[in-house]
Amino acid sequence: MYDLPALARFGGLVASGLRDVTHDPEALGSAGFWAVAADFEGRLTCARFEDVRTEPVPAPVPGRWVGPGPGEWTSSLDRAAYTEGVRRIRAYIASGDVYQVNLCRVLSAPLPDPDPAATDVDALTALLALGNPAPYAGTIRLPAHGVEIATASPELYLRRTGRTVESGPIKGTARTAGELLAKDHAENVMIVDLVRNDLGRVCAPGTVTVPALCALEPHPGLVHLVSTVRGELDAASGWPELLSATFPPGSVTGAPKASALTIIEELETAPRGPYCGGLGWVDADRGTAELAVGIRTFWIDRTTPARPLLRFGAGAGITWGSDPEGEWRETELKASRLLAIASAAHGTPGREPAEARSVNGGITR
Repeated sequence: MYDLPALARFGGLVASGLRDVTHDPEALGSAGFWAVAADFEGRLTCARFEDVRTEPVPAPVPGRWVGPGPGEWTSSLDRAAYTEGVRRIRAYIASGDVYQVNLCRVLSAPLPDPDPAATDVDALTALLALGNPAPYAGTIRLPAHGVEIATASPELYLRRTGRTVESGPIKGTARTAGELLAKDHAENVMIVDLVRNDLGRVCAPGTVTVPALCALEPHPGLVHLVSTVRGELDAASGWPELLSATFPPGSVTGAPKASALTIIEELETAPRGPYCGGLGWVDADRGTAELAVGIRTFWIDRTTPARPLLRFGAGAGITWGSDPEGEWRETELKASRLLAIASAAHGTPGREPAEARSVNGGITR
């Protein structure tokens, strides 16, 4: 058994040669190329790399990823608990406490081989690139720091070019455009307003705009509604202020954000970790950055080295118009294809076999 070297991959960019690691966001405004992983609960890991190059995502190599069996996934919230959570959120909405809450569950499965050589998240990224390509896909592999993440995120959290910042919140998901509901559009508009407010805290007055509202965006197996919010950072704001104003991302919390976070803490039974956090890169030398919302994201938990766990999160935005069973089905839709890919050693990458779909319905807490 051996530890894999530190590495970060974002699309066609690959970074290696780890220089240093910090938890201080001020470092992102200093110098060098940084990989960034921010857990939903607030743990920030910034890793500076020496060598950054362009290269395509490699083809999957047999044996470098041995995933869990498709029937081994368990969930932090089973179907009954999740649908009851939706009903409780609707009661909070009826009471005027909140308008929307993103309710999530964390799925976990034991990895059959504890050897890091057979559980390389970069190899999982290669499988995801083949079976579920995504605009913000990537790997952050820092084994010595407890960070092993493979993401197929479709959602932009923050893009920065100089003083210009942009966010691309996703709200509204269905199998096809024809299945999107009025509730999906309402979700999106609510979160756009929240993101405008968040960016407005650190952007110059009058510069926050919405270039695109509820644009339809297709992804493997589903469609999303995506909006764009853009602004110009004020002179007093850098990375610490920007992250403080906007984190956690509005699309995976709810509105108002503070009330939504309180309800999330009450109803969810497991920490989200990298799921729903921020994942990506910052090039401090060029003043550019691209951070994704950590959805469609896997991470490895090696707290028990002999029996490491693969984790994955799935959630849905709950509004007054939500149907509890419909929201449960949305979490299954978001999870089924990705779980099948992660269990590729037991099936065919990219397929959505019946066993991958039905496992969610039978999960226990």
